[in-house]
Amino acid sequence: MADQSDTIHIGEDAARGAVTNTGLRYVLGFSLALAVIAMSAVWIIPALWG
Repeated sequence: MADQSDTIHIGEDAARGAVTNTGLRYVLGFSLALAVIAMSAVWIIPALWG
Protein backbone atom coordinates (compact mmCIF):
# COMPACT_ATOMS: atom_id res chain seq x y z
CA MET A 1 0.00 0.00 0.00
CA ALA A 2 1.31 3.47 -0.86
CA ASP A 3 2.24 5.89 1.87
CA GLN A 4 -0.27 8.77 2.05
CA SER A 5 2.45 11.36 2.72
CA ASP A 6 4.15 10.79 -0.65
CA THR A 7 3.97 13.73 -3.06
CA ILE A 8 2.74 13.05 -6.57
CA HIS A 9 4.13 15.19 -9.38
CA ILE A 10 2.19 15.35 -12.64
CA GLY A 11 3.39 17.26 -15.68
CA GLU A 12 1.29 20.02 -17.29
CA ASP A 13 0.34 18.01 -20.37
CA ALA A 14 -0.69 15.00 -18.31
CA ALA A 15 -2.75 17.12 -15.93
CA ARG A 16 -4.54 18.93 -18.75
CA GLY A 17 -4.96 15.93 -20.96
CA ALA A 18 -3.94 18.02 -23.96
CA VAL A 19 -1.00 19.78 -25.53
CA THR A 20 -0.67 23.54 -25.75
CA ASN A 21 0.22 25.85 -28.63
CA THR A 22 -1.90 24.14 -31.27
CA GLY A 23 -3.08 27.37 -32.89
CA LEU A 24 -6.63 27.02 -31.60
CA ARG A 25 -6.75 30.65 -30.49
CA TYR A 26 -6.06 31.75 -34.06
CA VAL A 27 -8.86 29.57 -35.42
CA LEU A 28 -11.27 30.97 -32.85
CA GLY A 29 -10.20 34.56 -33.55
CA PHE A 30 -10.56 34.09 -37.30
CA SER A 31 -14.00 32.51 -36.86
CA LEU A 32 -15.12 35.37 -34.62
CA ALA A 33 -13.95 37.95 -37.16
CA LEU A 34 -15.78 36.15 -39.97
CA ALA A 35 -18.97 35.97 -37.91
CA VAL A 36 -18.83 39.70 -37.14
CA ILE A 37 -18.22 40.56 -40.81
CA ALA A 38 -21.03 38.30 -42.00
CA MET A 39 -23.55 39.64 -39.48
CA SER A 40 -22.55 43.21 -40.31
CA ALA A 41 -23.01 42.57 -44.03
CA VAL A 42 -26.45 41.06 -43.43
CA TRP A 43 -27.45 44.21 -41.56
CA ILE A 44 -25.71 46.89 -43.66
CA ILE A 45 -26.50 45.73 -47.23
CA PRO A 46 -30.30 45.77 -46.84
CA ALA A 47 -30.07 49.12 -45.02
CA LEU A 48 -28.27 50.66 -48.01
CA TRP A 49 -30.88 49.39 -50.50
CA GLY A 50 -33.92 50.23 -48.38
